[in-house]
Amino acid sequence: MADPKGFLTTGREVAKTRPAGERVKDWNEVYVPGSLLPIISKQAGRCMDCGIPFCHNGCPLGNLIPEWNDYAYREDWAAASERLHATNNFPEFTGRLCPAPCESACVLGINQPAVTIKNVEVSIIDKAWGNGDVTPQPPERLSGKTVAVIGSGPAGLAAAQQLTRAGHTVAVYERADRIGGLLRYGIPEFKMEKVHINRRIEQMRAEGTKFRTEVEIGRDIDAAKLRRRYDAVVIAAGATVSRDLPVPGRDLNGIHFAMEYLPLANKVQEGDLTVSPITAEGKHVVVIGGGDTGADCVGTAHRQGAASVTQLEIMPRPGEDRNANQPWPTFPMLYKVTSAHEEGGERVYSVSTTHFEGDEEGNVQFLHLVEVEFKDGKLEQKPGTERKLPAQLVTLAMGFTGTDQENGLVQQFGLELDARGNVARDAEYATNVNGVFVAGDAGRGQSLIVWAIAEGRSAARGVDRFLTGASELPAPVKPTDRALTV
Repeated sequence: MADPKGFLTTGREVAKTRPAGERVKDWNEVYVPGSLLPIISKQAGRCMDCGIPFCHNGCPLGNLIPEWNDYAYREDWAAASERLHATNNFPEFTGRLCPAPCESACVLGINQPAVTIKNVEVSIIDKAWGNGDVTPQPPERLSGKTVAVIGSGPAGLAAAQQLTRAGHTVAVYERADRIGGLLRYGIPEFKMEKVHINRRIEQMRAEGTKFRTEVEIGRDIDAAKLRRRYDAVVIAAGATVSRDLPVPGRDLNGIHFAMEYLPLANKVQEGDLTVSPITAEGKHVVVIGGGDTGADCVGTAHRQGAASVTQLEIMPRPGEDRNANQPWPTFPMLYKVTSAHEEGGERVYSVSTTHFEGDEEGNVQFLHLVEVEFKDGKLEQKPGTERKLPAQLVTLAMGFTGTDQENGLVQQFGLELDARGNVARDAEYATNVNGVFVAGDAGRGQSLIVWAIAEGRSAARGVDRFLTGASELPAPVKPTDRALTV
């Protein structure tokens, strides 16, 4: 193990963030550059090297956390990187964006603050890139088989990299103008600078993966024709249909889905736009939805110079400690203060939007809400609690309902859907159409980045077996596996 007494002598210390007043003036990542390396070895030494490391169960990738903690403690960065990449294609993504269910399952977390697994992970991979330890791994020989991957989010990229390294010729189709899916246009620059995506794409290109941008399967290319062109197809198109809010006034100008608002801000950072067509500058902003996407909207509005930012959540405010009905090692619902929340704004819980009010020109001006409470398991409005908030920009960040069916992809393939509207698949991630597989949110429904990568890796094994009759690729999760929650 690392430091046998580390968990007894060293307290938890996390990455330092830049002052809020400073970071809202730019779009760089919020953390102080280089602040982790001086402390991370001791933090890795807090790992207890448990007989049964439940962090493995918390992480669907099955990351070898005690092993790379040990290497990080000893500052053997090359070995740590090798162990990290053994189970995770893109640790720089998960190390920045994953909510770290591994930390919730950390054995030390039973009665102490958990090991900073996420910080150790991102330190290892950043050090590996800096040391030149991350290199292309092209296959020794080609199989002669071809695979199309639809979608370039974490699931699609993981499947593509695994299949390319297995010797298949892989082409990734992405309907946007750049590779990355929601990593590219759904995650703000201050959460993950896009250089991390760009250098992974270059690694994958060097390995042999081909990329086709601005091509939407179903619209630009008929899905059935694509199937005839390739030996196998992996659908990793995500769950991109945003959940709407059908209340009076929804059609007013200034009310947008989060995935209409956030990509434009990212396009400004890419240099495509000078100013976003949807900006919070000088406006009272209301974000509906209390999750991570809502927090991304909050941070973006701060940087655009909003007059005020209010985030609404229909559920009650979670507690700051585990509830008795959410015991270790499950992933608890806790009150979470993100970097965006540190920067200002107000958070309002247990409220529901009743309608929007606009001006004579059809622009939203106010949001009307009412407090709600649970009674007999049902959410009911509390009489006499109605009020309104000024709102010249409203973003809807209430999650996603499934994969896009309007572009024709589902119909043209002839895919069957499950009861929740996701693409149905068997234990090998295969759909009802021979040679067509599905991975990530398109099959699972809205989930976490770590589950997307795990599914991409697992689906790649199914495809490899379909093409060759056998596979040595890992499959960390089954389609029926679910997160460790209550």
